[in-house]
Amino acid sequence: MNCVELFPSLDHCIESTAREEFWNSVNGYSEGGREDKELEERIELLKAFLESADFGKLRSQSEKHLIEGKKIKFVICQQEGGLDYRMMVIEGV
Repeated sequence: MNCVELFPSLDHCIESTAREEFWNSVNGYSEGGREDKELEERIELLKAFLESADFGKLRSQSEKHLIEGKKIKFVICQQEGGLDYRMMVIEGV
């Protein structure tokens, strides 16, 4: 199962974090000069997330925890039925 972890902050919401990771992956793939299946899957997963997620909802869910000083992690996975993502609040950070 292919998964990506993203850590938004008050400075970079989940959408900005996902876009940045997408473009970093695309640039890394382009500069690599060779086929990289793992990086290709990462790019496709991030692309699907960017195209399908309700970022307004995800921002409102995550920002309340970020304002409280908690760390947030989004885990995005490709599964047989499609894309699956969930937000986790990391306590004690």
